[in-house]
Amino acid sequence: MQNKEVIPVYERDDSMDYLIILKAIKEIPFAVGKNLLIDFLKRNIKNSSIRNNCLDKLSNFGAMGCDEEKIKNIIDNLINNGLIEIANNDSNKFMKLLKLTPRGKEEIFNPKLYSKQLKNNFSHKTTIITEQDLMKFQELDNFLSRFNNEQKKAIISEKEKILCIAGAGSGKTTVLTKRIEFLVKYRGVNAEKILAITFTRKARQEMIDRLSRLNLDVKVETFNSFCEKILIRYGYKIYGRQMNVIGYGNKIMAMASALNNLGLTMSTAIEKYFSSQQKRNRTYEELSNIFMNDCFSILDYFKSKNQELSDFSKNADAENIQTAKMIYNICRHLKQQMMLQGLRDYTDQILDAIKFFETNKEFIPEFEHVLIDEYQDVNAMQIKLIDLLNSINIFAVGDPRQSIFGWRGSSINYILNFEEKYKNSEIITLTKNYRSNSHIVDLINASVKEMQLPNLESDKYGDKNIKIYDFDDENKEFNFIISEILNSKIERKEIFVLARTNSPLRELSLLLKSKNIPHIVKNNEIIRSVSAKSGEVTLATIHSIKGLEAKMVFIIGCNEINFPCKASDHPVIEMIKLEDYDKEEEEKRLFYVALSRAKEKLYLTYTGKKPTYFINNEMLRIIDEEK
Repeated sequence: MQNKEVIPVYERDDSMDYLIILKAIKEIPFAVGKNLLIDFLKRNIKNSSIRNNCLDKLSNFGAMGCDEEKIKNIIDNLINNGLIEIANNDSNKFMKLLKLTPRGKEEIFNPKLYSKQLKNNFSHKTTIITEQDLMKFQELDNFLSRFNNEQKKAIISEKEKILCIAGAGSGKTTVLTKRIEFLVKYRGVNAEKILAITFTRKARQEMIDRLSRLNLDVKVETFNSFCEKILIRYGYKIYGRQMNVIGYGNKIMAMASALNNLGLTMSTAIEKYFSSQQKRNRTYEELSNIFMNDCFSILDYFKSKNQELSDFSKNADAENIQTAKMIYNICRHLKQQMMLQGLRDYTDQILDAIKFFETNKEFIPEFEHVLIDEYQDVNAMQIKLIDLLNSINIFAVGDPRQSIFGWRGSSINYILNFEEKYKNSEIITLTKNYRSNSHIVDLINASVKEMQLPNLESDKYGDKNIKIYDFDDENKEFNFIISEILNSKIERKEIFVLARTNSPLRELSLLLKSKNIPHIVKNNEIIRSVSAKSGEVTLATIHSIKGLEAKMVFIIGCNEINFPCKASDHPVIEMIKLEDYDKEEEEKRLFYVALSRAKEKLYLTYTGKKPTYFINNEMLRIIDEEK
């Protein structure tokens, strides 16, 4: 009997489909609506516009055979990434037309977008536990007994450069703290020669508290607190004059001076800057603070990129050009005021410390071990600082799935390229989730399946409590949430209500106040480090809740307006931030972060015809299985 030839089955590579859409828009000789574009790509000859304009003769006619929903998703991705822009139709104000941006035209000839996606950058390696590892674990059983094998390896590995890929709920902070304890108590490392770097003051204090309970006096800093101490210690060498960190009062005075110099009032600036929707339910004081913080954020942005402040109004459309010009002139004046008054901000802290170390290498403190948390969120400045410290031993912990600060200048590439930078490094992956039950873990795995990262495994079982609800309007959505909070037996501080933007949180907060329900609000403008007290519900933007967890989590506004986000709380800031990352994929990672906060109960709510396409078919099957 002859063996039949086995014909291999190849999965179609759809990573370049977006280029077909860009080429189609370029090829069609007029600005095109979304529906016509989809019909063109799907070879729908029944469309009269295609017949009347002979579009069926063009080379990209019928070039995409995938379903309509997928084409819509790709178009949305291209809009989010600034490759397609939406223009108004002069003859039909309800119709929106699609046009290529200059970046979209460039992308056709020099494709980059596909290369920014995680699945094309991340190479997963299974953590190998050797017989020698097992013997070491046994020898240290009293010290390591409560950890899984991958955690044990991360804690005691003797490699000089280690990257620990730690999935949501996998105990990364515990592992980081335990490794420090191991270095001091079992490797005899001088505690003064260890530096642990965290991202937030809250995380720093939590680690200090944990180490204090172990009687370990190790230097734990944020990037900023570390640099500030250097600037204070060597200030006379760095500045040659008195310099101070800019405070709230300094900012108010500098802003007043800038507005006066330009012949403006704060009221005028607010009126030009904010839309009616953005002003809704905000006081004059709140709007003034947001406006001021946005202006200083723009200064920070240029400094973080090591660029001079330039006139960014050239990136603005006709509708916003005058506002952008106003903001640029205010920022220029603020920069001058800071220099004249000897003021520096948080970005200056890191930049000035770097400049000092580069020209005075003898003052760089020596550490045998540097441990860095949240490595997926580091930016170029922070990496430069780590490089200058030049420690022999680096232990970095992070999770590519949770990289959500690209809009702030962070780059996921540093965690993805760790092995390339440090040739003899070890990659250890933690996949056991100790936070959420198995049903929620299955859901979060499905939410990022296309990114091709290793699935997490749950350590907890129990009833499935994942629900999705559609409401006619936001008011009904909020009333449902309030009803669930009031009827729940879960302790209030174990309840989160999460939103993509600040706006719905303000409205929900007003309703909670009217019902006398105690709560705190954590938002993007002021990411507060305070935690909810007993009896308080937490309302938060997803960006501000990263790293925290709760038994019951509501994610509100789960429609395509919010995921991926179509609105911006900071309109002019969007004009200057043309970051080199896939914005839609970062939005998906943000959704993943929201989902993975839940330990036991997860409620997804939305208004409109359908939920966000981030809730894919596999996720819907997981949710529907309980019905």
